[in-house]
Amino acid sequence: MLIVVLEDDSTLRNSLVGGLELDDQEAVGTDSVREARELAQHRPVDAIICDVHLVGESGLDLVRELRTDGFGGVILVMTAYGTIDLAVEAMRNGADDFLQKPVRLADLDLILERAMESRGIRRRLEIYQRLEQANTTDPIGESSTWLETLAFARRYAALPIPVDEADHELPTILLMGETGVGKGLVAEFIHSHCPESRDGRSAPLVHLNCAALAPTLIEDELFGHEKGAFTDARTSKAGLFELAEGGTIFLDEVGELSPEMQAKLLVVVERGTFRRVGGTTDRRVRARIIAATNADLDERVRSGLFRSDLFYRLNVLTIRIPALRERNGDAGLLAEHAVSRYGRRFGRPGVHLSSASVKQIDDHAWPGNVRELLNHMKRVVLLCEGNTIRPADLALSGESLSPCVDPDGDIRIDFEQGPVTLEDLERQLIIRALEHTDGNVSSAARLIGLNRGALRYRIERLGIAFERRVVS
Repeated sequence: MLIVVLEDDSTLRNSLVGGLELDDQEAVGTDSVREARELAQHRPVDAIICDVHLVGESGLDLVRELRTDGFGGVILVMTAYGTIDLAVEAMRNGADDFLQKPVRLADLDLILERAMESRGIRRRLEIYQRLEQANTTDPIGESSTWLETLAFARRYAALPIPVDEADHELPTILLMGETGVGKGLVAEFIHSHCPESRDGRSAPLVHLNCAALAPTLIEDELFGHEKGAFTDARTSKAGLFELAEGGTIFLDEVGELSPEMQAKLLVVVERGTFRRVGGTTDRRVRARIIAATNADLDERVRSGLFRSDLFYRLNVLTIRIPALRERNGDAGLLAEHAVSRYGRRFGRPGVHLSSASVKQIDDHAWPGNVRELLNHMKRVVLLCEGNTIRPADLALSGESLSPCVDPDGDIRIDFEQGPVTLEDLERQLIIRALEHTDGNVSSAARLIGLNRGALRYRIERLGIAFERRVVS
């Protein structure tokens, strides 16, 4: 988190910058309004702390200008006792809170934390309102990687389904990504933005998970069968390709198709025709094909498990769906949306995530991606006791043991068992200090060289479950 301290008193400025850096924050000090403005415009600044009175300039003007330009970070103003009215005016113009001089670092920690949480809540409410006002069903996400993915998907959705009898090849799109990243959601997004689904028209979207059925059943599902094709075929049955006429067929886990089915799918893609099981006539199909896989199809081609000609036909237009850990900030946004949805479903409409919980969710790797996140939030909503979901509640479903903790709870550093981060060590150090002081935050803070406000901030930020049981 980058914090800019704008103060013309060098002693106070250096003291605040040094205190913030001791609290593991990245801080930059300046006495120039112009420099502070440029930093806010060209770097991802999370907070600006500025004096109301500056030599030859006004902090009020800067606050007003930053908010007019759309600055979304926290703004705190500092004021002497006689200028409280100016601080109130600054808040009317967009400041989040004010600090009275002389500024104590403990006060700064608490006010900054409170302002960050409040602004984070407002930002997400604005996103929700924007989505609702737009009446959109677009997958939720604000990160640049996710928005770029949707931009590609929207562009590929514009590909028309051929209507000329001479044009046999069907449009294909290949979605690649880890399990649980939301390939199905992107497929639905593409379908909803294709020409056939616009202007109030209802084009079909049919879905088949190629890993869920035996090869013989997949052929019947895709192509249908004629009456008498096998023992139980008492009537004819249309397959998914027929049901998808004029729309989209989504083949999930296409890498799991048998070699025989791969050959038959290749015929459909190249010629736009297929035969029902037991049939003798070719049937024409006009539909777009969206295929998805979490497998490395290049490797499967090299090992002979997937046909190269089918791979090249499916791989003409490819969208790689980013993992959730690559979508900066989207995990917290998805979690809040999920908590709101599950809260209504389970009769708990007031349940919500704390700011620290959102940060912990954003910092988590989520190896199971969106699917794991949604399932986790469902459990948390069901199991948490209060309306505010705190970091301790997120651990109810069971988190894996930290790589710097032995099964008996002792701190260790064993790089053979995996990477050990500074955050892992910091979390365990704080837990041990709290245990040693029976949950007395002030005493624990003295043991590890922090002030009480800074320690409470870290407890919340790191999601230490111990806090809810014993910390006062």
